[in-house]
Amino acid sequence: MMRVCHKNTCPVGVATQDPELRRKFQGQPEHVENYMRFVAMELREIMAQLGFRTVNEMVGRSDLLVMDDAVEHWKARGLDLSRILHRPEGMPLEGQYKREDQDHGLDRSLDRRRLLEICRPALESGKQVIASVPIRNTDRVVGTILGSEVTRLYGPEGLPDGTIHLKFTGSAGQSFGAFVPRGITLELEGDANDYLGKGLCGGRIIVYPPRQSPFAAEENIIIGNVAFYGATSGEAYVCGAAGERFCVRNSGVTAVVEAVGDHGCEYMTGGRVVVLGPTGRNFAAGMSGGIAYVLDPAGDFESRCNTEMVDLFDLTDDAEIEQLCRLVERHGALTGSALARRILRRWDEAVPQFVKVLPRDYRRMLEKMEEMERKGLSGEEAVMAAFEANARDLARIGGN
Repeated sequence: MMRVCHKNTCPVGVATQDPELRRKFQGQPEHVENYMRFVAMELREIMAQLGFRTVNEMVGRSDLLVMDDAVEHWKARGLDLSRILHRPEGMPLEGQYKREDQDHGLDRSLDRRRLLEICRPALESGKQVIASVPIRNTDRVVGTILGSEVTRLYGPEGLPDGTIHLKFTGSAGQSFGAFVPRGITLELEGDANDYLGKGLCGGRIIVYPPRQSPFAAEENIIIGNVAFYGATSGEAYVCGAAGERFCVRNSGVTAVVEAVGDHGCEYMTGGRVVVLGPTGRNFAAGMSGGIAYVLDPAGDFESRCNTEMVDLFDLTDDAEIEQLCRLVERHGALTGSALARRILRRWDEAVPQFVKVLPRDYRRMLEKMEEMERKGLSGEEAVMAAFEANARDLARIGGN
């Protein structure tokens, strides 16, 4: 009800990682259990009124559904659900519930068909594996089962960087590289559908168009929507444009891309994003952490950025500029990006054209961490002290 779930300032300690605020949470697992018992009790009462003893008996009984004609909303006028609720003549009233398990086709997935066998030396003894594999857009969540095996065998730390390097050629289906852990690099020469790198947790993803492609990569969409949704760590280099909601809820991935659609970096809480070209509207909506760098030679990025929670800055820190340069160089080296080469050739001219997008709360935390480090604290101690100081500031602001 406070409508601050995206700001890390939840006053009752629910939607926050701040330890001071989390101490205010009064909930218990038994509360949820009690609520579910009330739901079950009410459901039993409704079932009894309808004459059913089990949920299975109710499944499929569309003959008992009646459209509410009293809905006065203009969208409901003239709505006819009779064809949706129609039951074919002779259809039995019982037995419409699930009778057999759904076949998800996992045994026929690319991971099970090829990748696990190819990567067996890495999985069994940590030996380096480098291989090339064709891919089609019907191959979905490629790399996820392989990644789960790495995590099962080696834990959340994964394998040493570069242990597994798989190059794919073709069009990848949805969720290419989802949840891939450290030690796995997936290189794609082609294009990818939605949810590329969803939940990426330490791996590396590289995407670029076919080498013989005549078009300018930065002017064409090469990956779909919602890339790196909820990603927590790792690297990504995309030679071309991304669809909408690039890096939504990213909390730790470093990503370089050459253009993005609407709602880029939405609800982002951590990580680094570099956009070497134009963005769509509503960039950084709900962004509470992390940093984005957007190349804006036309000077109109601010009109497409949601500045409710972020501020825009020029680049002035030499160390930060050097770090950004290294990311662009790495992007060019891994993807062969012509755009990256052009930017690097005139780097001194490009630096003033970059806009730094920094969330206000995140900036305050960084400043407090620097203050704590100057006082002699380091690492986790500095982070915790900064959290506590930030919580006190928020409480004081709220009280005023």
